[in-house]
Amino acid sequence: MNTPTSLMWFRDDLRVTDNPALSAAMAAGPGVALFILDEQSPGIRPLGGAAKWWLHHALNELRDSLAGLGVPLLLYRGAATNILPGLLATGSFSALHFNRRYGGPERAVDTAAKALAAATGIEVHSHAGTLLHEPWSVSTQGGSNFKVFTPFFNALQALPLRRALPRPAAQHAPAISLPAEELAAWDLLPVNPDWSQGLATTWVPGEAAARDRLDTVLRDIAGDYDHTRDRPDTDGTSRFSPALRWGHLSPVEVWEALGAVLAEHPDRAAGSRAMMRQLAWRDFCWNLLYHHPDLATRNLRAEFDAFAWGWPPAGEPAGEQEAGMARHLEAWHTGQTGFGLVDAGMKQLWETGWMHNRVRMVTASFLVKNLGIHWRVGEEWFWDTLVDADAASNPANWQWVAGSGADASPFFRVFNPLLQARKFDPRGAYVARFAPLAPGEPVVDLMASRADALAAYACMKGNAPPEGAR
Repeated sequence: MNTPTSLMWFRDDLRVTDNPALSAAMAAGPGVALFILDEQSPGIRPLGGAAKWWLHHALNELRDSLAGLGVPLLLYRGAATNILPGLLATGSFSALHFNRRYGGPERAVDTAAKALAAATGIEVHSHAGTLLHEPWSVSTQGGSNFKVFTPFFNALQALPLRRALPRPAAQHAPAISLPAEELAAWDLLPVNPDWSQGLATTWVPGEAAARDRLDTVLRDIAGDYDHTRDRPDTDGTSRFSPALRWGHLSPVEVWEALGAVLAEHPDRAAGSRAMMRQLAWRDFCWNLLYHHPDLATRNLRAEFDAFAWGWPPAGEPAGEQEAGMARHLEAWHTGQTGFGLVDAGMKQLWETGWMHNRVRMVTASFLVKNLGIHWRVGEEWFWDTLVDADAASNPANWQWVAGSGADASPFFRVFNPLLQARKFDPRGAYVARFAPLAPGEPVVDLMASRADALAAYACMKGNAPPEGAR
């Protein structure tokens, strides 16, 4: 490759439309795309099984989309700071472009990447392409981060939003001769057994399918979203979460599209506003992660460090209580708790890699409050089984249910799965779809387990966190 070329580093932004880093790289001349599957850098959380399945198919689709633009895609696996020096030292690249990331370990990697590029005389340009607004730009009047969503939402709406960018024009593909890895060699797809059949029949990863879904939502769902979003028995939610997690759609583009619906169809305004609020909640979660990099492992509200949540035994002899906890956790994992809505949700998760948000709250509340198991155990299960497992939203929402997070649901709000089913699945269609067999014996008594949870909460409120426990 004789002509200096811009290198566009893809991460969680696997799209070509409204991708600020890609547009800037291609505007400067010939562009080459790079994706590094980095699960080796310190602190980087390895992907779960469902996420790996999604990534495999999404990268195949991205490669085809980029080829149509004349941009080759290079694939590497390993620590980014081990791979980048060799690429940058070839003298082939004049600039490195990427969209910013906001997790603590990821920011450390990107800071090191900037230093490596500077050492070789290569320009580095980072861009805002993942959120509606940068985490540091939405702050209180005192300059601190928000801990309550409503004032955060109000502040976010007052900020000017960047305009969505069009798909870049195609270019002449640069001649490159750099060695790269084959996607198939990464073994991201499950084998022996292949448990992904349900995922494959439910989803088509990639930007094209995400745009088709966006069109459907704008036409048929957004206007009634405020009424339909809590009904798992209907197609009344956006189902954008995987597309936003992997960056097939940008939140800015979705926000603009919903704003257009709101402006052009006053009768559909309430639903569109409700959906825009959910986009802002996603920003809120990332704002929390930016300011609290240990969101997935540490209670945001320190008083919950004294809460008597249980952990199932792991490879050690267990007493009767621990063994019972392990059996309860297995029943929760496999959708055999004896409560139809919980079981249907857990089976939907295993079958499709996704769960309706109302049911996510019910299943999470059941694990944390009725079974008394630590929210981190549930967060880790969702991380492994969700195609939309998000480093910010997943732990933030688990902490919200557990009462230990920012603007959290009060701990005494214990979702009753029987009442929730009557209200949000009144015909039983959702339960019949995913858990058609008659429920077995319930693993716990709802009233007794709720009373136990509230007693543990009262005990926590009467005790300070243990010395040094965080």
